[in-house]
Amino acid sequence: MCGIFAYLNYLTEVDRQTIADILTNGLKRLEYRGYDSAGLAIDGDADKEVLIYKEVGKVASLRKLIEEQKQINWNKTFVSHCGMAHTRWATHGQPSPTNSHPHRSDPKNEFTVVHNGIITNYRELKLVLEKKGYTFESETDTEAIAKLAKYIWDSQKGNKQLTFTDLVKGVVKELEGAFAMIFKSVHFPNEVVATRRGSPLLIGVKTPKKLKVDFVDVEFGGIAEELPREVDAAPGSLSSLEVPKLRRSESRAFLSEDGQPQQIEYFLASDPSAVVEHTKTVLYLLDDDIAHIAGGELHIHRLRRDDGISSIRSIQTLEIELAEIMKGSFDHFMQKEIYEQPDSVVNTMRGRVNFDSHKVTLGGLKSYLPTIRRCRRIVFIACGTSYHSALATRAIFEELTEIPVSTELASDFLDRKTPIFRDDVCVFISQSGETADTILAMRYCLERGALCVGVTNTVGSSISRESHCGVHINAGPEIGVASTKAYTSQYIALVMIAIQLSEDRTSMTARRNEIIDGLHALPDQIKEVLAIDQELQRLAREVLHKEKSLLIMGRGFQNATCLEGALKIKEVSYMHSEGILAGELKHGPLALIDENMPVILIMTRDSLYPKVRSALEQVTARKGQPIIICNTGDDAINPESKTIRVPQTIDCLQGLLTIIPLQLLSYHLACLAGVDVDFPRNLAKSVTVE
Repeated sequence: MCGIFAYLNYLTEVDRQTIADILTNGLKRLEYRGYDSAGLAIDGDADKEVLIYKEVGKVASLRKLIEEQKQINWNKTFVSHCGMAHTRWATHGQPSPTNSHPHRSDPKNEFTVVHNGIITNYRELKLVLEKKGYTFESETDTEAIAKLAKYIWDSQKGNKQLTFTDLVKGVVKELEGAFAMIFKSVHFPNEVVATRRGSPLLIGVKTPKKLKVDFVDVEFGGIAEELPREVDAAPGSLSSLEVPKLRRSESRAFLSEDGQPQQIEYFLASDPSAVVEHTKTVLYLLDDDIAHIAGGELHIHRLRRDDGISSIRSIQTLEIELAEIMKGSFDHFMQKEIYEQPDSVVNTMRGRVNFDSHKVTLGGLKSYLPTIRRCRRIVFIACGTSYHSALATRAIFEELTEIPVSTELASDFLDRKTPIFRDDVCVFISQSGETADTILAMRYCLERGALCVGVTNTVGSSISRESHCGVHINAGPEIGVASTKAYTSQYIALVMIAIQLSEDRTSMTARRNEIIDGLHALPDQIKEVLAIDQELQRLAREVLHKEKSLLIMGRGFQNATCLEGALKIKEVSYMHSEGILAGELKHGPLALIDENMPVILIMTRDSLYPKVRSALEQVTARKGQPIIICNTGDDAINPESKTIRVPQTIDCLQGLLTIIPLQLLSYHLACLAGVDVDFPRNLAKSVTVE
């Protein structure tokens, strides 16, 4: 979804061109989140002047627009300055410069704001503000935020005690929906206020000296929870503002040894990938945190007083490296991430699987294992590729734990208001840990007393913070919108959870040992599959490239592979593809089969091999010519058939090897179609709105 980036320098001399470069480079790092336009706001030469540049298309188009501004002195230096930038993924209004962020409160740019999320009550706010004389110029929900800030400022002009934080609190208390926002104002020069609810936001800190402490105190207001209404207010009018008296505590982390402010730079972003090239020292904001940066100091306030949230925010160190978010020698991030899988699966297992003693230890679950083992059922809740990883491992979960397991799409789970009980265990799977539907489902389950387990790839994400316990998959940063290595790492993480949960069942010892031996062999087997990439590229070019549709069939453990492979092909190459359970072939899909319908059939050596072979015969009897994904050394396959051969492993892990040819096929089909592989149209990496 949208990407937010802001840069503040304090007592650090930086020229305007460098500031613009830092902002646009930050947006480049956020491109993978998906977007259709970009913009930024920086200070002008005159007092209280803010320059806003916005452009439809890629960040490169925004850079070109900035380069064309010859009348601007790009060499001017600023000792202190704040600038902000944004990549927009259209939700309200088509992509256009007017609809792009930053949005402004008025033609003088008194207040500017960038926003990630959706404001659900923006129509009501817009109606009230229009009645009060404020003119809107875009179709977006975000513009209502900027206009609301201007309205509160105008209504409090005589209030000399009004701070930027107070003003933003007044704005936030009127908003409904999900948001991460950054505010800038000519009335509060070189200050910025950032807040979030439901959408991610972090603050990176860069100083010449080490920070004195590893946390920041939260400052609570000393007023009633709700702002008082205007005495003569009509129904639907907006709140008036009363300035709170704050319990001040020094922002000790950002002072020098003698207590004086020091040189400091702040980087605010939706994602760690945008700040890692500048600093690895970061602080994650929680929902309803309001961060105020001024005079080199960071102060964090809460929207409401003493709401039970921790009174400190830890300063953390990022573990990712800049090289991990660069393409290196590969043409695309997707290709790089497919080829990283021999290493990423090792990283998922590292320190957790002892191959000698055949034991799995997941520290994040250790204290909750007895509770999970006693549960009535396990409910997997996820979206998209993460849902497929749950589907792929459901059978082995049930087999090893003998606990009923269901898989739920998060959006449907919420729509149905699914019954959840205190003796349920709900497992929430999300690569980013910020998927809106999955987070809402988790909060729904938390309210009903269920034990909530998070499985994510992102330390510090909402799911990892709000769940009771969980497992980080440690796949490393995934930049391509189409998930590849995160899928295989989620798959392995879930298998490891099943193994650890079943450790108290001696009858399953032999089965567990087989699976752990299979995990040990997995990295080398993945390398074997990657070695046939040239063959897959030729297959994509000569057989599938010109086709309009594709069916992928399998059953048992391979059903999830069919669904995931079909999803990959449709999302990156825009070819219609459908994953079909082979057992359902006679119940409708067989009508599609003829000599012109391309079919991929997954037929590996497991207990369902004879049944899948029956499906193969049904397809060939209708003149179908399927491409068969089968095991190396399977001589029962007709030599004239087109085959993709993968190494044989234990049945519950076979899907980790059969998905990789489909990932590679989808990549090559996208390249042949000439489309943007890493950033498919209309899609976003992190879906932070419903």
